[in-house]
Amino acid sequence: MEKEMVNIKINGMPFSVPKDSTILEAARYAGIQIPTLCYLKEINAIGACRICVVEVKGARSLVAACVYPVAEGMEIITNSKKVQQARKITLELILSTHKKECLSCVRSGNCELQKLCHDFKVDDEHRYDGNNPEWPKDDSAVHMVRDDNKCILCRRCVAACAKWQGIGVIGPNERGFNTHIACAFEQNLDEVACVSCGQCIVVCPTGAIYEKDQTDEVWAALNDPSKHVVVQTAPSIRATLGEAFGMPVGTNVTGKMVAALRRIGFEKVFDTDLAADMTIVEEAHEFVERVKNGGVLPMITSCSPGWIKYCEHYHPDMIPNLSTCKSPQQMFGATVKTWYAEKMGWDKKDIVVVGVMPCTAKKFEVRRDDEDAAGSGIPDVDIALTTREIARMIDRAGIQFTELPDEEFDSPMGESTGASVIFGATGGVMEAALRTAAEWVGGKPLEQVEFTDVRGTAGVKEASYQIGDLTVNVAVASGLANAKKLLEQVKRGMKNYHFIEIMGCPGGCVNGGGQPVQPASVRNFVDLKSIRAKALYDADEAKTLRKSHENPALLTIYKEYFGEFGSHLAHRILHTSYTERSRF
Repeated sequence: MEKEMVNIKINGMPFSVPKDSTILEAARYAGIQIPTLCYLKEINAIGACRICVVEVKGARSLVAACVYPVAEGMEIITNSKKVQQARKITLELILSTHKKECLSCVRSGNCELQKLCHDFKVDDEHRYDGNNPEWPKDDSAVHMVRDDNKCILCRRCVAACAKWQGIGVIGPNERGFNTHIACAFEQNLDEVACVSCGQCIVVCPTGAIYEKDQTDEVWAALNDPSKHVVVQTAPSIRATLGEAFGMPVGTNVTGKMVAALRRIGFEKVFDTDLAADMTIVEEAHEFVERVKNGGVLPMITSCSPGWIKYCEHYHPDMIPNLSTCKSPQQMFGATVKTWYAEKMGWDKKDIVVVGVMPCTAKKFEVRRDDEDAAGSGIPDVDIALTTREIARMIDRAGIQFTELPDEEFDSPMGESTGASVIFGATGGVMEAALRTAAEWVGGKPLEQVEFTDVRGTAGVKEASYQIGDLTVNVAVASGLANAKKLLEQVKRGMKNYHFIEIMGCPGGCVNGGGQPVQPASVRNFVDLKSIRAKALYDADEAKTLRKSHENPALLTIYKEYFGEFGSHLAHRILHTSYTERSRF
């Protein structure tokens, strides 16, 4: 159905734009980017920051473009002297209470406020100095730091937490000059039911929220001659890391990523994808066993630590439904510190496993109970870095990322199948698991390995597949607000599924809280989730082997060490447990 159009003028030029557009959207159609700070498509259209003001002929005052609808015959001016002066004054007022540490700020060079101040020639003249409250940093959480002294009260983080994730553990406290974003009753973040997803970080326009940087810990390990420092990269990193170096969204940089990590100094550069294949064979085995033996159904995936923490806080009654499989990051670390350590003659105490992950919740995951190498008290993974942190390490090392040659992962823990690489997209774990479970239950090779019904960025997807004599009902959810809706339907008996995949972040790992920050000007108009996911599906299609249980390196590891899929030893090393957590 064609959209109804209206005729308007922007800066004296005629345009035909969809009738339901805002001025902000209409200007974009016309090739004009109106600046914003508070607006975030679908979740935060509040017109509060006043950076996007424009003139509309006949209006008594400037209007906020992000919330003002177009109408037939409307005449809009986006760049008049009055508009530019208003935006500059607004920026000066924001800066009057802003902690200006641009040289050392983690967002320097990628700060939306900094860019606007540059564009509108705002300097530090202190024209509006006045009451300027000082707020203590909240660094209580394992994964992130909040600094209200750099907060501009745009409320994007509040919207992401409440609307995307359905959690709402942060919000505006007090009024006037004392307004600040915090938890209820001024609790620290580690005292509330935050799930460590980091979605607040990727939407923040300034350096008010950022992950706890652990790059110095990695540098220290790399400079310790007694340590074997190995690195693993999650499936989605290859589709996002290039953005940190100005490459187009969705560029697959696998080869350059490997080359960069070698030049940083890691002794071995491995691929978490191998452990993703391992997760699939363990998870598929667990699912088949549950189906055959009357186990708890629906079984729910356990790869996303943000989702797991959410389940423990908000749906503890569903803990028995969780797969006991560790995430790929943790399985990888456990395998390095058992099978690979024995193979190399290394003492596991001397191994430092670094994970490069799309997810700030991975920083929480590495410290969870029951995530140690075969119950030895030695953590499976020592340090989890975000995509942003590894990009900063590459910059600090002086590595010219875009000029690097493509190099291959180290063998054998760099071998993987197409099934593992799609883990980074919502629906990818489900599809990978189905490729293996369908063959095991059906007893014959799959002719068609794609399960396209579970692909795409919709918040909830469902499908039914005939596998042997069994009709398997599956569902996929990404974003915890969507997960909540799905779980409520299951609990009320409205839906009957056998297998459910849940990812904590909307769109899955490609849109994780540890991924490169993109400004609102990109987030509001570019489908990051779909473009990044496409890079992973393309990589899957290019693989010769596309089923996890066909990975030759994986089969060797089981033959030499774990034995059968789902063996007692595999359970001891590759599986974990969960605990109910308080919501208050």
